[in-house]
Amino acid sequence: MPPLYLIEQGAKLHHDGRRLIVSKDDRELSSTPLAHVSEIVIMGNVGLTTPTIKLLLAENIDVVFLTIDGEYRGRLVGVATPHVLLRRKQYRCQDDATFVLAMAQRMVSGKIANARVLLQRHNRERHDPEIAAAIEALHIAYERVPRTTTLNSLNGVEGAATAAYFGAWKRLLKDDWKFEKRVRRPPTDPINVLLSFGYTLLARAAHSAVEAVGLDPYAGFLHGVEYNRPSLALDLMEEFRCVVDGVIQWLGNSAQIQPSDFMPGDAARPIVMNDSAKRKFIQAYENRMNEMIIHPRQNERLSLRRCILAQARCIVDCIQRQSPDYTPMLFR
Repeated sequence: MPPLYLIEQGAKLHHDGRRLIVSKDDRELSSTPLAHVSEIVIMGNVGLTTPTIKLLLAENIDVVFLTIDGEYRGRLVGVATPHVLLRRKQYRCQDDATFVLAMAQRMVSGKIANARVLLQRHNRERHDPEIAAAIEALHIAYERVPRTTTLNSLNGVEGAATAAYFGAWKRLLKDDWKFEKRVRRPPTDPINVLLSFGYTLLARAAHSAVEAVGLDPYAGFLHGVEYNRPSLALDLMEEFRCVVDGVIQWLGNSAQIQPSDFMPGDAARPIVMNDSAKRKFIQAYENRMNEMIIHPRQNERLSLRRCILAQARCIVDCIQRQSPDYTPMLFR
């Protein structure tokens, strides 16, 4: 089941029996059966009634709060899952430096391999020498990952690979987007706004998957423990970042979303995306997440969203066996 996204500013979510109703100024905007909603994502100034909060908590449906630009603010969740023994093992594994490095290496390997595949797929007919050079740089980085001996050196390899990737990925976009490099805080151009927005949605999907299998989303391996940072969820999303990149590339090159959908903001938000572009992005992202593909380890057709859950279960398996032989999901 997909999440329910609420982006209409000033709207309110309430319920009538087991139907969720979105209204504004006493006018009903939409109505959705509760059974058809896995999660609710609220962006900006959208309210929800106390009875609806109680219903969502009782039904174990999370509510994610984002700013109007898609920046994560918090999460409303029900009772924590009773997975004490699993989480104890998770914390013990996290205290094992050898285990942590090995898991982190495999996660970075998955990210680099999938980034390389995306560039290869789009350069088969282009024969762009700069993209070809980046593909080779990613191959070298991939080969270096198992030879790293510390998280710092692994992070250095990942950072160099990411820079090489975006240096080539920008050549897959039409010139009118004027994207130069990845800038996060704050994003300074429309493509960076889309990247940040998409990665936020992906991180929420990974967060939900990690919690669903009983793990602590704040105790990661590649991403160190930091207050209020869901490090394990960020670990899990790394191998799936190319999904967001592909959605943005398609939307931008097909003119589904255009540079005119963005406008200047203020110092904190230099570039602002309009609501129409947000809706188009969310629709394209959800369509991609619902696509069925063969999960290589399970050898069955799963939606991309369920593939993220399957990979979370792979992390559980590694923790239960105390063996850091994690296998990232690789795209073809």
